[in-house]
Amino acid sequence: MRKTSPLVYVTLLAGIALSAFPLYWLFVVATRTNDIVGDWPPPLLPGGNLFGNIGRLFSAEDANFLLGMVNSAIASVVVTVSVVFFSTLAGFAFAKLRFRGRNGLLVVILGTMMIPVQMGIIPLYMIMVQLGWQNRLQAVIVPFLVSAFGVFMMRQYAERSVPDELIEAARIDGCSTFRIYLTVVLPALRPGASVLALFTFMSTWNEFLWPIAVLENDNPTVQFSLNQLSTSYYTDYTLMFAGALVACVPLLLVFLAFGKQIIGGIMEGAVKA
Repeated sequence: MRKTSPLVYVTLLAGIALSAFPLYWLFVVATRTNDIVGDWPPPLLPGGNLFGNIGRLFSAEDANFLLGMVNSAIASVVVTVSVVFFSTLAGFAFAKLRFRGRNGLLVVILGTMMIPVQMGIIPLYMIMVQLGWQNRLQAVIVPFLVSAFGVFMMRQYAERSVPDELIEAARIDGCSTFRIYLTVVLPALRPGASVLALFTFMSTWNEFLWPIAVLENDNPTVQFSLNQLSTSYYTDYTLMFAGALVACVPLLLVFLAFGKQIIGGIMEGAVKA
């Protein structure tokens, strides 16, 4: 076993510092007042105004930040559960079931990944208008309940992680296809599904362009609310940074809750690759 050189540790520490410093600076500004924005050198130690800034954040009428947090939490959880369910189910079907047109249908699904999201905003907005879903939460949930990337990812993971012999043994025992999915395939896909769940939750929570297009000020998501903080006549930087800090908390909690499974899924995929 090769001994790790000190240069590797120095490089890793430098990478950690560069990655963590923006979050630390976000925290420092969120604990200060606007007086320090133009200071040079900038302060590197936290102040004592964090809770005051957070209080002003949730009381800001234009931002409606609390409702934005609730809406984003609902949308992120619903979309994540739906994407994981349908992606694992479809991935199992494409990887282990034999049916006519399987390869052609998979090509069509992969083809949708080549279309930029921005190109679909106008027709999707027209559909929302026809359905009467403008400024309603389902407008930011329903279009994202299924993910082509998730289907492809779970298909590749199921191809490697679920032995055909295990499925055949379940069939001999009298299991239906859906029961095989629930009792055999889904537990085997759990590490990969955890990674997909994290990516989906993060992308839904951080979604900005589509909520701006389809929602209004009285029914925002968290990113919409943050945008309202930055578009007022007077830019309150400490309020914006406090909002960004609070918006990061759910993502950190999700990672802490599922970090072990997520890291295990990434490492398992790396070993199998």
